[in-house]
Amino acid sequence: MPETYSIPVDEARPRPPCRPADARRTVRRVVADRCRARHQRLGPGAMDDALLVASELTTNAIVHGGGITGFDVDVDSAGVRVSVSDHSTELPVARTSPPGHAQCHGRGWPIVCHLARDVRVSELPCGGKRITAVVPLA
Repeated sequence: MPETYSIPVDEARPRPPCRPADARRTVRRVVADRCRARHQRLGPGAMDDALLVASELTTNAIVHGGGITGFDVDVDSAGVRVSVSDHSTELPVARTSPPGHAQCHGRGWPIVCHLARDVRVSELPCGGKRITAVVPLA
């Protein structure tokens, strides 16, 4: 069962992570717990890739999406599934800079697309979007 964080109606429900560091801690804990319980092994670099994807998705939600509204992480046979929801309906884009100019923004989305096997963007019924990325275990 995925660990789900959503905006709480009451204090009994956990809040979504509000910083990339919170998301990384959650991913590290959930992946370690799920892999241990299922006797699954992580390939070299799989945890680092999952942590980087979670960090980039949460950073993008904060910087470009109006804030994190939901966060889910789970491990299944396909890999580590990280979902981040935000307020914006705008699709992510990779920005390019002219030759000789430093690129300040726009690196996160290409990183996510490179590290994840499957990346999906879906609109949410109450507004905003959810981005789900699956990072392979091997």
